[in-house]
Amino acid sequence: MNTRTRPFVSSFVERLHPRQILVALDEIDAKLPSYSLNRPAALRRVFAVLACVSVCLLMIHYLKYSSVFTATLQMLSGAIDKPANYFYLMVRRTGFGELIGYAWWTAWHVIGYVLIPILVIKRVIKLPVADFGWRWNATSEHWQGYLLLLSPILVFVFIAASNQDFVAHYPFYQLAGRSWFDLIAWECLYLCQFICLEFFFRGFFLQALRPAVGANAVWIMCVPYLMIHFPKLWPEAGGAILFGLLLGILALRSSSIWGGFFVHAGVAVGMDLASLIKQQRIPTMFWPF
Repeated sequence: MNTRTRPFVSSFVERLHPRQILVALDEIDAKLPSYSLNRPAALRRVFAVLACVSVCLLMIHYLKYSSVFTATLQMLSGAIDKPANYFYLMVRRTGFGELIGYAWWTAWHVIGYVLIPILVIKRVIKLPVADFGWRWNATSEHWQGYLLLLSPILVFVFIAASNQDFVAHYPFYQLAGRSWFDLIAWECLYLCQFICLEFFFRGFFLQALRPAVGANAVWIMCVPYLMIHFPKLWPEAGGAILFGLLLGILALRSSSIWGGFFVHAGVAVGMDLASLIKQQRIPTMFWPF
């Protein structure tokens, strides 16, 4: 190894040491706005944030499903004196019933992960919404950390693509391979959901709790973040613990959600494409008809 590459490799290996997690958390704790609230204000901040998180997760979990979408269409049919399945059949006849169902799924993530937290930020916390991770800020300074997270996961995706359970699980939208329109529309909905998720967990959750509990906000965030992964395959759910911890640290150091979004985007699109390629379902036409 030449003298020029040795310092880079040494620095890279040092970054992988587990103690760097504690060092990073200590650094976050030592800087403002960590612990900048007095005890009564901290108590109220924690109460408001965790109450909002609880309500939003509960609402998303029970309202995002296509069965609720179908029931809503049936209610609308009854409200205007139409047959019970009138709107449902209209949606099905478009040929994009499942995709529209995923638009409903994404919409509830926008409401629960973005709109309601923004309301809390404006009405309760009373700070600019842009301060909760929407700016790019120092993301570019931490590109190595984000790349370090993304690279091994993409390798895992490549290996897992040979597993039948993986192939059967992705993409969530079963008709994504029908046409380029289906694939692009699905990925837009999917990636929009990740922007919402990153704002909720690494923007609102972390930035709102940090002035009250410092770096402990990262571990508090990791618990519900792990739990939303329980319906997924166990390796993905287990990886969410370390993934959430590292993304949380990077989000606080960069004061931005965008690095985490691009990591998620790379993993999500990579898994979908790997599964479609394995199944030989890459679209050959732009329109399904």
